[in-house]
Amino acid sequence: MDAAKPLGVLKPIWRFFGADEPNYTYMPDGAKLLGALGEMKPKEVFFRTHNLLTTGDGTPALKWGSTNAYTEDAEGRPIYDWTIVDMIFDAGLQRGVRPFVQIGFMPKALSIKPEPYQHQWTPKGGYKEIFTGWAYPPKDYAKWEELVFQWAKHCVEKYGKDEVLKWYWETWNEANIPYWRGTREEFFKLHDHAIRAVRRALPEAKVGGPDVAGGPGGTFLAEFLTHCQKAGTPVDFISFHAKGKPEVVGGHVRMGISHHLNDIDRAFKVIAGFPEFKDKPIVIGESDPEGCAACQGPQLGYRNGTMYSSYTAASFARKHDLAARHGVNLEGALTWAFTFVDQPIFGGFRQLASGGIDHPVLNTFRMFSKMSGQRLDVQSSAAIALDDMMKKGVRDKPDVSALASMDGGRLCVLAWHYHEDDVPGPDAAIDLTLAGLPKNSGKARVEHYRIDADHSNAYEVWKKLGSPPNPTPEQQTTLEKAGQLAVFGPAEEIAVKDSAAPIRVQLPRQAVSLLVVTMEP
Repeated sequence: MDAAKPLGVLKPIWRFFGADEPNYTYMPDGAKLLGALGEMKPKEVFFRTHNLLTTGDGTPALKWGSTNAYTEDAEGRPIYDWTIVDMIFDAGLQRGVRPFVQIGFMPKALSIKPEPYQHQWTPKGGYKEIFTGWAYPPKDYAKWEELVFQWAKHCVEKYGKDEVLKWYWETWNEANIPYWRGTREEFFKLHDHAIRAVRRALPEAKVGGPDVAGGPGGTFLAEFLTHCQKAGTPVDFISFHAKGKPEVVGGHVRMGISHHLNDIDRAFKVIAGFPEFKDKPIVIGESDPEGCAACQGPQLGYRNGTMYSSYTAASFARKHDLAARHGVNLEGALTWAFTFVDQPIFGGFRQLASGGIDHPVLNTFRMFSKMSGQRLDVQSSAAIALDDMMKKGVRDKPDVSALASMDGGRLCVLAWHYHEDDVPGPDAAIDLTLAGLPKNSGKARVEHYRIDADHSNAYEVWKKLGSPPNPTPEQQTTLEKAGQLAVFGPAEEIAVKDSAAPIRVQLPRQAVSLLVVTMEP
């Protein structure tokens, strides 16, 4: 790492999260997890969720949620009820997490095909079973626009203009696949009405979209941006989704990071091709190792352990690299993972915590949150080059590299040892050279945080306890403690000579380390 070669500000792109199930947010486990997210960067963490306008009594289920925000009386007059929506937003705001407002889905009283409405999906069901009456266009676009206006107006009145100006507002989710059961043109119309409504309530509101699936979604992203140009629909940020593609090979999980990075690369290329949009902030509205957080299966066996942690570290670093390559303004990459209430702990869902117990991957974000200042140039003899990773993933030798930052006299190095195949392998013996330090000689203090089988890993502790489905209070306390970010031994002093210092680290496969180096006066 060369502290004399800054690459620009290291943006905290990690600070966005989301989930299908909004009603989990104000339940005890959900509220606890929101608190953990908010603590990492208070009032700068954002949460996006589906189903904020879906009709129902608020009872949660997998890939489902509801608020009953809109119903109609016998004469077809609107009835607005913001009670549950407010509970969802309040749960985050009280814990330092702001809304990334997804305007959707379609209330039953407005849907052109309201029956069947609520699905009964389980992980054993087919994905297409979820696309019921909530996914259809409105029977009355004027009523749709007024609903969104009344909602945005209510938010301004309840939370204040200055607060709501900091939120993001976008329409729907993945309208290029069956989440939207209308035409592309009907979605553009839906979006225009929604954005017009938000801007009527708050003219300076931050609005964007389209949260398209599959990177650029074929021609969808380009057509959306072209439509906004022609229609004059404001665009303050651009959003799309990118996913990996894990599979089972030879009886073990093999991740698909190349699929994930190529989604991002294609979308960045489209955005960079629009001069008037190239500098707009980009939030990758869902950015994950695969697509379905509530699904289960053998190819998803990476989720509970450190494979998810090392994948997250390696992939986030490459998101920064891709943004720099295309010259676009990446503001965030949203992790679509939260928690599933009333489900078995470590049950194979893609989540950050379960049963109030933090998963190893959450500690990767805790590491990210400790980094600030300028991103530094990193050269690693064991890194997989970006183009090679996009072409064939990490299938031969592992990817051993780092993301580094410098903020005053505080240098952070986040290092990972990632391989796509979830099989045992030797440790990486890392010789780390810190160069260009803002101190010629003397001492520096090193704090070492670690995620591996023995650190920051409640899953391994849970297995050692016999995998109890219902931990005792003592076991629960043990697991909650094991789920926190752990230090790897006591802080040490290292010698600085000629503005450089060496550090040696043994890093197991799929492990992640954060070294915080503080220069003494």
